[in-house]
Amino acid sequence: MKKLQILLIIGTLISASACKKFLDVNTNPNAPQSVEANLYLSPMLHWMATAPQFDGIYIGRYTQNLASTATQDLWERHGNNQAGTAPDQGGQIWRTTYFDFGQNLIDMTNKAESQQRWDLLGVAQILKAWGWLSATDCNGEIIIKEAFDPNKTSFKYDSQEFAYQETLRLINAAIANLNRTDGAVNETYLGKTDFIYRGKRASWIKFANGFKAIVLNHYSNKTSLYKPDDIIAAVDASFAGNVDDALIPYAGTANDDANFLSATRNNIGTLRQTKFILSLMDGTVFTNVVDPRMSRMLAPSPDGLYRGLEPTLGVGALTTAQQPLNLWGYSSQAAANASATTPARYLFARKNKFPIITYAQLQFIKAEAAYKKGDKATALAAYKNAVSAHFDFVNARNTDDGQTPTQISATEKSTYLASPVITPANPNDLTLSQIMCQKYIAQWAWGHLEQWTDLRRYHYTDKDPVTANQVFIGFTIPTVLFPDNQTKVVQRMRPRFNSEYVWNREGLNAIGGLATDYQTKEMWITTPQ
Repeated sequence: MKKLQILLIIGTLISASACKKFLDVNTNPNAPQSVEANLYLSPMLHWMATAPQFDGIYIGRYTQNLASTATQDLWERHGNNQAGTAPDQGGQIWRTTYFDFGQNLIDMTNKAESQQRWDLLGVAQILKAWGWLSATDCNGEIIIKEAFDPNKTSFKYDSQEFAYQETLRLINAAIANLNRTDGAVNETYLGKTDFIYRGKRASWIKFANGFKAIVLNHYSNKTSLYKPDDIIAAVDASFAGNVDDALIPYAGTANDDANFLSATRNNIGTLRQTKFILSLMDGTVFTNVVDPRMSRMLAPSPDGLYRGLEPTLGVGALTTAQQPLNLWGYSSQAAANASATTPARYLFARKNKFPIITYAQLQFIKAEAAYKKGDKATALAAYKNAVSAHFDFVNARNTDDGQTPTQISATEKSTYLASPVITPANPNDLTLSQIMCQKYIAQWAWGHLEQWTDLRRYHYTDKDPVTANQVFIGFTIPTVLFPDNQTKVVQRMRPRFNSEYVWNREGLNAIGGLATDYQTKEMWITTPQ
């Protein structure tokens, strides 16, 4: 962050030294010095979806969504690459919050407020809140109060407790502003650069309430702060169905406007599905019930069977015919990217609409909150809504770009949902494991940060107090962990190397961030209280 401030100071000095009478000569009429407030929005919405996918390449190995074909993968051992050749790996959310959003979001916010564009201001506040929540869930303590102070060259970190308070304050302010109809509120103006909801305030209000539910549910380890009724109310004020899902569209005509996970971007070529996600779908965890979504989400092996890799073991003893195909469904990236119309699978196609928040995800959150409250009837109803909605989500995403999987039939769906192993007839028979394992399936390959937060909230291997089984049944910590961890699991990403460890070591030192095992320090939000 110090580097950014130095550049700003240099720019200011250069500007001040120029003679005022020459300013008009050096003004380019074709490059305006001030832009419309709404023009900032589209790039930030892009990063809102893309930054978690950048970091998801690494977080997804902590959560066992994904595994490398190579043995002893750094991230699968709960490690990081800050001492390696790519020290900023896992730092995209940090960069997006402070740089891609950064001053751009401040400018958009100030212009929206001064012009009384309350709808745009509400969206800006949602983005600000999203940045703080994503950064704190990823990194723990973050810089908020001093983040954009041009007079500082070192920056103090704020507590995660404050980050959560600020996130909720911004969400509530956003909801209030989005409900306003006075001033210069204009759906057409906002819709010009809003490619998620096309300027519709009602949709953004639903989004904000869903976002609020996610935040509130993270307090599950804080007895005095966890309020299931508030979570349920926020979900009920949010999405009414899959039609409300927050999705980022991709044109897929070039590398930069293609889905981040597509073959043309080639970001996941060495990654495969894991044995854990497979176990949730092949009848292992949900005994003898094969999930119809498995063949629509996961990739088969060349011999037609479905397998997953175990963390740190690479392909192990699997023969070529037994090794899972890549996530696009091919033996190589070249084959998956043979042409612009080569079909892929599920969320891995060029033109996939990519989710930020979904109805299914929020219904699982409602189910968890109701379950913890003791309202099992409400929990079961929300759970059924969630699983059903995710089936429909899978079908929809597999039609975004002509993907190879067939549609899940109504019969397949109803048969699965009718199984008592999946959906108990008696609400009192619903388990926390069912809710959380099905939520894991619904977030697989896209909801990386929420997935990791779920696992950390349940300390990876906590047990369901009712069944005495692990909440995440079958989830196993790798035997050999990253040496710096000192046998402890990862709890956070270290702050971005080239921002903080190069320029803000004083701030890091104050929070213990220079310790080699800082990544294993449990975060405030997951610490029982």
